[in-house]
Amino acid sequence: MTMSTATEKSTVELQAIKAKRAAKAVSLLTTDEKNEALLYIAKELADNSERILEANNEDLESARRAGYDEAYLDRLALTKTRIVEFSEGLKQVADLSDPIGDVLSNWTLENGLEVEKVRVPLGVIGMIYEARPNVTVDATGLALKSGNAIVLKGGSSALNTNKMIVEIIKAALEKTKIPADAVQFIASTDREATQELFTMKEHIDVLIPRGGGALIKAVVENATVPVLETGVGNCHLYIDKEADPKKAMEIMVNAKTDRPAVCNALETLIVHNEWLKLHQELLIETLEKHKIAVNGDNQIVSLIPGSKLADENDWANEYLRLEIAIKTVNSLDEAIEHIEIYGTKHSEAIITENKEAASKFMKLVDASAVYHNASTRFTDGGALGFGAEIGISTQKLHARGPMGLPSLTTIKLMMNGNGQVR
Repeated sequence: MTMSTATEKSTVELQAIKAKRAAKAVSLLTTDEKNEALLYIAKELADNSERILEANNEDLESARRAGYDEAYLDRLALTKTRIVEFSEGLKQVADLSDPIGDVLSNWTLENGLEVEKVRVPLGVIGMIYEARPNVTVDATGLALKSGNAIVLKGGSSALNTNKMIVEIIKAALEKTKIPADAVQFIASTDREATQELFTMKEHIDVLIPRGGGALIKAVVENATVPVLETGVGNCHLYIDKEADPKKAMEIMVNAKTDRPAVCNALETLIVHNEWLKLHQELLIETLEKHKIAVNGDNQIVSLIPGSKLADENDWANEYLRLEIAIKTVNSLDEAIEHIEIYGTKHSEAIITENKEAASKFMKLVDASAVYHNASTRFTDGGALGFGAEIGISTQKLHARGPMGLPSLTTIKLMMNGNGQVR
């Protein structure tokens, strides 16, 4: 597609070209100019909340008719409170330090050539995501603050909501220094439009997929554009033999029930047999109290009434609802091995009063975030003090963990000389 003549260019390619042109203009803006634009967008989104909710209701009705489950509907649904939250999120992004222009290091060569390593925008970000309309706002805010343009491709189930949000954002940008073309939304539900975005290396600098495993896999395996991979969250909580029972249950309940449909929620509980012998009644009582369905190994099925025998799919499943897999182990090493097999490199936690066990777990478990005596629910840009996030990277190159503003930049070497030649 990118090699076609001007008359043959597709709608998607034309949008990408507009975004690339706009990215140049955005990269030249001052921090104040970008912040003013973000604050105006935030105001317009809040002022137009009724329009957004009307569009969202259309999407929710369609999703219900299509038979989507409650977890999916929760991710799709907006309320006045959620609109206020993402509007406030833009204000928080405006308050964050602008990474563009930061000098990461500098030195002078023997010949007097001055060298600076400077943060600069990535350019054009392609964002491919599923049900959550708040991603439209969060991703746009972070992209613009970090000096980038963005091409958005949301899921078809949120089409009306996303179109309305982007319409409001673009109308707001018309009254700011940021060109409205810096935000592009691909409204097509045709799969070919998404496939086209995968291969636009001429115009798109990086792709960020955010959603379920199938979406992320499709992007990673098919894209020729560089991908910042976000991952699904099969998050584990390991209760060690030296875990404090009260602490363990409080953390388990928070990690599983606070918001089950998000990627940093607990999906698999691993329990040391010695701890289980002493505290099995407490565990059963806690699970029953919070109506958490259980899939477990043979030992768990024999102990917990109503639990089902887990299979391979259960150990790998991201339930996104009040359901959990429980595995019993006889050692810390066995717990780490289970996570190695079934983990998604997102967030993993250990509950123990043994500092050596905690240290070993945190060093050996391969994940973007590891916790000792704390809930996995903290793997979030806002919760960890990064401000809003564009996603949680589970890969190891360029960015890992919650991706805030610095993750949407790259570096440029800038050299100042006085006639030096080599």
